Parts: sequence; structure tokens; C-alpha cells
Amino acid sequence: MTEQLAASVDAVPGEIAEVIEEIDAFIEAEIRPLEREGDNARFFDHRREHARTDFDAGGIPAAEWEALLEEMVSRADRAGLWRYGLPEELGGRGASNLALAVVREHLNRLGIGLHNDPQSEISMIGNFPTVILVHEFGSDAQKHAFIEPALRRELGLAFGLTEPGHGSDATRLETTARREGEKWVLDGTKRFNSGMHRASHDLVFARTSGSPGEPRGITAFVVPRDAPGLDVQFYWWTFNMPTDHAEVELEGVRVGDDAILGELDRGLALAQRFVHENRIRQAASSLGAAAFCIDEAVKWARERTVGGKPLWRNQGIQFPLAELWTECELVRGVVRKTAAELDRQHHMQVTHLVAMANYRANRLACEAADRAMQTCGGMGYTRHMPFEHIYRHHRRYRITEGTEEVQLRKVAYELFRE
Repeated sequence: MTEQLAASVDAVPGEIAEVIEEIDAFIEAEIRPLEREGDNARFFDHRREHARTDFDAGGIPAAEWEALLEEMVSRADRAGLWRYGLPEELGGRGASNLALAVVREHLNRLGIGLHNDPQSEISMIGNFPTVILVHEFGSDAQKHAFIEPALRRELGLAFGLTEPGHGSDATRLETTARREGEKWVLDGTKRFNSGMHRASHDLVFARTSGSPGEPRGITAFVVPRDAPGLDVQFYWWTFNMPTDHAEVELEGVRVGDDAILGELDRGLALAQRFVHENRIRQAASSLGAAAFCIDEAVKWARERTVGGKPLWRNQGIQFPLAELWTECELVRGVVRKTAAELDRQHHMQVTHLVAMANYRANRLACEAADRAMQTCGGMGYTRHMPFEHIYRHHRRYRITEGTEEVQLRKVAYELFRE
């Protein structure tokens, strides 16, 4: 990392800087040696996609890859880092949204590694959107049943919102839950139902009242993975492999009132909380990835000689990277401002800021990866450099958790509303 580019990372409050130092020391002491054990390098070098993917099992993550991730998480949990962002009552340190944004950016700026894997969205600093949902919306029984077991990775809660005919517009989902005696009967199909390959339960959003297009009338149900009538039909192979995006069919699935998470007919509040929790983390991660790509491109341009002079002497190389560096500085301000506002206000009050930070940072990561690839020429295009991996992962963020267009609509609504 160049001295100029590093300056913005250092300009953080002292307590956050101390955590970053703690993180770096832990990575050097515990994570880098683990990456080098045996043939673990295959998960991070040019072999990474094939090493991580069980192609015979429908493209889901390979058992060896997930076992390595679990070992990393176990070490981070013992070190007191895994739960850093959680409230103290859940074993965390109560880190602010601002602190988590700075940390996420830093981890992604370190490049591809076991410390932080964007493809699987597993990091030594955990991101727990479903745990947060249970903590904030769950009954005492649900909290007892799910929170600590989930943090120990003994169970997992997948997220079933998107459907074949309805992506970003959740108010028109077609999965229904109807009352029959003391049970609710769920019918429908979920697409890109993330996390199902290792889930013990699925958080299924279904319409319980109202009409299509109405935000009220949707309820969130915690459905056991092995419930009769719940079938994982297949996993969608994606631009970025391995995959955990399942096509799930629910036919006559029966659950009781104790399966409802939050209030009846008000399930969209949980979906909004989930996406806001993820969007600001994604924005910070994308910002860090963009800065990493710029760092690597600058390093290459300094060392590469073309036409008898350093490559960086060409303005065709300088200007695009200078523009991207400027964008990083601007986006960093938006991301950190938004994170700080999330610490002060209810997340729905700053939804337009979250949208701004997310869509722009995710686009920036793709632009920086593409420019780094171009700067490094043929080698940049190979899988021996990290840019294709970064591009393929962060391209997903421009669609998931709400497309760029949906997020721009949120910004426009705030701009034009009275």
C-alpha cells in the first residue's frame, strides 16, 4: 500500500486503530500460517474456484474449504474477534457501525485470504444479520434456541425472500401461509435462498393477509430445514462459484405460531433490517476491495517497464487510476458518514444514505478491478492475479440486497418527496 493511499486508513479514531492493529497481529500469528499448511494455498491461488467447489454436489462449497473456514472462525472466536460487532450480552464488544465499516474496509484491502473471504461472506470479524433479527425481533424461546447455537455454528438460518417471479419487489411475493387449525400451511417457491446447503432452518417470508403490492400482510416464518414439504430442488450455478443459492419449493409445509419471527403481517420490517445490516457492510467491503485493486495496479505500473521507461510514466495509466483513487476518497466519506448515522438514527431514517453508499461502492469495486486488470495487461486477465476473483464477487453485490436501480429509486424518492 502506498504511503498516500494508506493515509486515509490511518485517519480513524484511536480505539478503532487499536482494533485494526489487533486484527493484523492475529492474522500474522494465526491466519497466515493456517493458509500455508499442507496444500491450503490451492484455495487462494489460481486454483481457488475449483478447489473451493464441489461440482459433483451441485456446485456447493467443498467440505474441505468449509472446514478450513470453520477453523479460522474458531480461532477468531477464541481470540475475541469473531463477535466483535455484536452487543456485549451476546459475547461481543458492541462495536459501532462506523467501527465495523472501517474494519471491513481494512480486511478487504488486505486482498484475498482466509482472514476475509467475500465469496463465502465469512470473515474473522463476523457478520450476523440473521442473529441480529432473532435478537431484535425474536421471542425469548427463539432467542434461546437460535442465537448462541448459531454463533457456535451448530445451526444456521438461511434467508428465503426472493422468488422466481419477484426479486427486488418483495411486496408481490407469491408464497402464501394460510391458517388451518393450530398450524400455518406454507406453499410457494424461493429462489437464491442463500445458505441452504448448511442451514438447519430457513427464514421464509410468506403472505398471510392483504393483497399483492401491499407492504403489510407478509410474515416471516422460521421453518426447519427437514420439515415435510420443504425441498431443495437444486443450486443455481453463478458467475462466482461455489454457490449456496438454492431453489426451494414449499408444498404444504406446516408450522405453528412459534415459528413466526416478529409480528404477524409485519415481516417486511425484518427484511428491511436484514438488507440494511448487509448493505453497509457490503459497501465498506467493496471500498476496501477497490482500494486493494488500485494498490496492486500502482505497484505493477511502478515495477513494469514498457518502451524503455516505467509504465506509470504514461498518462494513459496515471489518469484512470488517479480518478479511481479520487472516487475511493469520496466514497469512503459517504460510507463512514452513513455508518455513523446508523449509529445515531433508526436504519429506516437513513435508508437513502445506505442506498447511496452501497450502490456506489459496489460499482467502484467492479470499476477498480477492471482497471487493474487493464493496467496489468495479459497477466491481469489471468487467474494468477486476483482481479477476476474480486470482480466476479463484487459484481454480485450490484444485484443482491436490492439492485442498483432499486437503490437509486430510494435515493430519488428521498430527493423528490415533500
